[in-house]
Amino acid sequence: MSEVPNENPVHGTPEQEEVRVGVYVCHCGGNISDVVDVQRVAEEVGKHPDVKVSKHFMFMCSDPGQQLIMEDIRRNGINRVVVSACSPFLHETTFRKALQRAGLNPYLYEHVNVREQVSWVHKGKPESATEKTIRLTLAGVEKVARQDPLEAIRVEAEQHVVVIGAGVAGMRAAVSAARRGLRVTLLEKSDRTGGRLNELSTLYPDNESAQTVVDELTAMVQSDQNIDLCLNSRLTMIDGYVGNFTVGFETQSPEGPVTRQIRAGAIVLATGYRHYEPFEGELGYRQSPDVLTLPEFNRLLESTPPGELMELNGRRIRHVGFVHCVGSRQVEGIHQPQPDGKVNDYCSRVCCTATLHAIHRLLDKHPGVRVFDVYRDIRTYGRGHEDLYEKASKRGVLFFRHTEENQPVVRLNASSNGRPRHSLQVQDVLTWNEEVEIPVDLVVLATGMMPNDISGIIQTMKLPVGADRFLQEVHPKLRPVEVANNGVFLAGTCQGPMDAVEAVAAGEAAAVKASILLSKGVIEMDPFVARVREEKCTGCELCLAECEYRGALTMAESADGRKVARVNPALCAGCGACAAVCEPRAIEVAGWSLDQFDAMVDALVAH
Repeated sequence: MSEVPNENPVHGTPEQEEVRVGVYVCHCGGNISDVVDVQRVAEEVGKHPDVKVSKHFMFMCSDPGQQLIMEDIRRNGINRVVVSACSPFLHETTFRKALQRAGLNPYLYEHVNVREQVSWVHKGKPESATEKTIRLTLAGVEKVARQDPLEAIRVEAEQHVVVIGAGVAGMRAAVSAARRGLRVTLLEKSDRTGGRLNELSTLYPDNESAQTVVDELTAMVQSDQNIDLCLNSRLTMIDGYVGNFTVGFETQSPEGPVTRQIRAGAIVLATGYRHYEPFEGELGYRQSPDVLTLPEFNRLLESTPPGELMELNGRRIRHVGFVHCVGSRQVEGIHQPQPDGKVNDYCSRVCCTATLHAIHRLLDKHPGVRVFDVYRDIRTYGRGHEDLYEKASKRGVLFFRHTEENQPVVRLNASSNGRPRHSLQVQDVLTWNEEVEIPVDLVVLATGMMPNDISGIIQTMKLPVGADRFLQEVHPKLRPVEVANNGVFLAGTCQGPMDAVEAVAAGEAAAVKASILLSKGVIEMDPFVARVREEKCTGCELCLAECEYRGALTMAESADGRKVARVNPALCAGCGACAAVCEPRAIEVAGWSLDQFDAMVDALVAH
């Protein structure tokens, strides 16, 4: 399999041709035109000597708007395009494809964001907003006038996917990718598939058997000849780039560890989560055997025989108190931080419904138990989840609500027989902040989710991590299972708290994305990567010290025997850090050259 060349030579200036820029200002249905005088913008920008067409239109992203641009390219010889509209995250690709359909290089295009950066932030100043739009659009004209016709980077790709983690998200991703014709290696560090679902008996909201779900997915994995399931396997290395990753792992077996390396075009991370573990003494945890986390309670509930009351160590349990948000929605200064110094200030999303589901299972098995639920907010967000909350109220569960500032307290008191007797103390918002003391025999802490420790993978691949420590996608709406690293996709709870249904859906989405990427055997990527003018390079290596992407920049020998920087475009992220430290200006990012920056700044200050 051939690889991307280790350099990206600078294209020369395109053959001298008249620069003919078409400028198109979008009304955005009033989002822009209600504040910005779009007609005046078009008129003022149209005075620029390189602008041959300058128009405004109600919806540039619509089919008629795209046709307007395409007709001007074909009939009026427009060879550069600027669109002043909404965020480029929404429609930059839309307009590039329109240029391509009209026969123009799609990279001879500049997108100017005047909705988020102008009209939405300057609603009360229409005159200033109009002036700002003119300046930004003129800067776009200056930039695109100096743009050379770039070509997409082409990488030959292995039609093979490595899925790391064989929980329900990872298994779903593996099955889906295999059904689309890709070879799949599914790695799991434990000796069984299913992940955290193995801890549960049933799934909310319809009480489906968790083990049945695991067994069905496992059967699909094991029966698919395109899937190589590797249990007891530990990841040892990841190298390479999109289309050509090298993944090494070690599998434990009775005969001894087996070490393997495989080539893959894409990687799906389904590394899962771990339960928050309360600190010793947090709400009585580890100070009494009668204070349990929700996962511990679920295991206990499975082992108790049915009966009017629950029995624990020969003692009858009559009153059970559940406490929400343990290890989630924490507040600095109130809760003890994790080893990294941060508290878990995020919502774990699934805990509320999981707690209510456990309450119903408890009452189904032990109908004589009184249940008390202490919460800050109930967030039963999924379809059918709210029914669990309403049904719990009708079954006699008493709810007590506290505020962020007034956290509940668990009191442990020795009874006459030496057994601890507990009470939950809470300032109840529902009774006008009355101090309530609730006697309970058992306390259940609804603990939140935290990502599994994959720091080795994160450091090796330079993966983006959010403030909540979960892996961070490019965009929650537009690219929800992709990270900034090309060819790497997310499945399930490695990117945030999810229930089983959401995790399976994420696994399916990750597989579809990987399949689309690898389907043709060749991957085309945007060319906005660093490139070196070897004649200017002094070989100082400052760029290598600044680069965060391993292998993106290396030193090589030039044709005249000098040591110069070289770029692997498949590994370069186009961040521009190298260009910032290059004193002779030998490195620049394609599509964002230093000459273009200079011209844009001049345009902004000149008008």
